[in-house]
Amino acid sequence: MAPRAFEIDTPSGTGTDNTLVLGQAHIGMASVTAVDYLVRHLPSTQIGRLSATELPGIAPFEEGKPRHHSRFYTLDETELTVLIEELFIPVTSARSYTDALLDWVTDQSIEEIVVLHGVPFPHGPEEHEVFHVATDAYRERRLADGSIPGLRGGFLDGVVGELITRSLENEGAGPDIGVFVTPTHSPGPDIDAALRLLDVLTDVYGFTVDETELRELGEQFSEYYEQLAERMAAISEGGETLGSHDYPEDRMYM
Repeated sequence: MAPRAFEIDTPSGTGTDNTLVLGQAHIGMASVTAVDYLVRHLPSTQIGRLSATELPGIAPFEEGKPRHHSRFYTLDETELTVLIEELFIPVTSARSYTDALLDWVTDQSIEEIVVLHGVPFPHGPEEHEVFHVATDAYRERRLADGSIPGLRGGFLDGVVGELITRSLENEGAGPDIGVFVTPTHSPGPDIDAALRLLDVLTDVYGFTVDETELRELGEQFSEYYEQLAERMAAISEGGETLGSHDYPEDRMYM
């Protein structure tokens, strides 16, 4: 049998929970930031990983120590299992990725999937909040109080779009799907958006996490980008080009 495009490796006998929380790599990195913060600041246990056989791999690292790009954790004091997906999944691979994920979810008897989804859609200052797109069963179970508004209109593509489409096609036969959507800003990481997603997740699922460290990081990023904007404005007003300074035109690492 040919290998699948995506393989999930969780040892037999590994315990999972009723709900899977998915945080993926997108512009702004809000969802990945949120779920990564959860597993770092709550008691958690890594239970497995997801491998991509047909996509170029990445090797995230910190302090010189590498890690797998797609990791499953249980949050020991909640009923949540978390998938941190640091590998960007292109739209063309979304169907095979979703096949592998839903097969695993079925094997683990997971009842619902909640996706934290930060996207750079057009929005005004008053729309820096979290919206939902969810199946009827998920809304009835988790969102009945109406405190999280539905996203007005549009479409979801990629893995999120596949998950929602499958839930519509197999209504009542698969996991309930809830997507929490918030606007993000590049280049990221958008810490404010990550905090909004964390706040909604902890409210809906009834647990707490100390957000102090993440809020402090957000303030540091805000200060940095304010200083960067002032520097760029000063260069522009002076009629200079970036090439006349001691840093290159390409600013992706600034």
